[in-house]
Amino acid sequence: MRFFPEEEGRACKAAWVPLLEYVARLHEQSIQPVVPPFRHDWAEIGPGYRCSAGLAFGHWDLIHQLFDTAPADPDHARKQIQNYLAFQEADGFLPGTVYVDLENASVLPTRVASHPPVWPVFVEEFCAQTGSAQLIGDTYENLCRQIGWFERHRAADPEGFYFLDILTRLWESGVDEGLRFDQVLPGPYACVDASSHVYALYDVAARWAEVLRVSSEPWRGKAERLRRWIAGNLFHERTGLFHDIFSVKTDSPPLTLEGMWPVVSGAAEPGQAQRVIEENLLNPQRFLTRHPSSMVGMEEPGFELRMWRGPAWNSQTYWAARGCLRYGRADAARLLLESALDETARVFSETGTIWEFYHPHGGSPLDLQRKPGSSRNAPCRDYLGHNPLLAMARLWVLSKGLEPGR
Repeated sequence: MRFFPEEEGRACKAAWVPLLEYVARLHEQSIQPVVPPFRHDWAEIGPGYRCSAGLAFGHWDLIHQLFDTAPADPDHARKQIQNYLAFQEADGFLPGTVYVDLENASVLPTRVASHPPVWPVFVEEFCAQTGSAQLIGDTYENLCRQIGWFERHRAADPEGFYFLDILTRLWESGVDEGLRFDQVLPGPYACVDASSHVYALYDVAARWAEVLRVSSEPWRGKAERLRRWIAGNLFHERTGLFHDIFSVKTDSPPLTLEGMWPVVSGAAEPGQAQRVIEENLLNPQRFLTRHPSSMVGMEEPGFELRMWRGPAWNSQTYWAARGCLRYGRADAARLLLESALDETARVFSETGTIWEFYHPHGGSPLDLQRKPGSSRNAPCRDYLGHNPLLAMARLWVLSKGLEPGR
């Protein structure tokens, strides 16, 4: 099978193999033929996702898909990055989503909201896997332009960066109707996820500059300044978690999984990272649900079984596990990944599909709400964009090997 080599199946739990084979087939089914202005065949975010505009391409969904497919088909992954970056505008803006109406041959990128800029993380990993820095050379200018766009259009007052969610509720963070913004005065105030993402952009840009033998000092200086600011201003001593600047100074800031992003990006101090992992990611009273990781801490009054306000998203568990590995916690990464894959495989055996998001306590996905009042108030089926399950299985194998005594 194109995206699921036989040797990968032998390295995983036998119970996961039918699920992973199904996901690989969905990836194959999601490849669409060239339609201008795409340069190559392109990957929709899953055959089960449909919207009024037609099919969808891009967002951080695409990057989750590429973590899945790149090891088996590097050329496919490279072409998707090329497809996506072709939509970057002259000022550095990258559209959050590109909508495709095949019937009318219409391709329409969003023009207002961007999205979490995680694509450089994938490109760097892709180059390490392939042993070639070519894609870094090809996309370094895109990275620089996107950083410039964030600095001009998403710089927070007085420091850090924000997503448009805080001003317009357009959900640029990718976390639609997130709990963090329920009670906040709109303003250009620092968001924990946006600030962490831009820190990662600076950090990656510095490494790429060295690979390309150009000066990395401007990026390193910006990265260190932002890292110190995040670590010094967004961590809450009582919760042991990172929060947005507008809530971190309160006694009880909302417990949301977005507080993990300084750990994922590497902006957290080592002691802070361990507290996020021990007191939050591994805490059954907060985010360590039967199907991890709940998007909202279970002791949080605003927890509910609705979309990003409580259910578990496999993509976010994947990022959480990467953060655990960054800070030497292979044991935590393995636990999160194994639990999520076990539960996803169990639900697959019962329903025959993968779901956009999952019941954190192991219940039916049909008991969850998506967007009440809309025509689609249940999680989508056959949704690849937030299910990097092949990548999760590979990371589980890696984390298993990194545990002491193995």
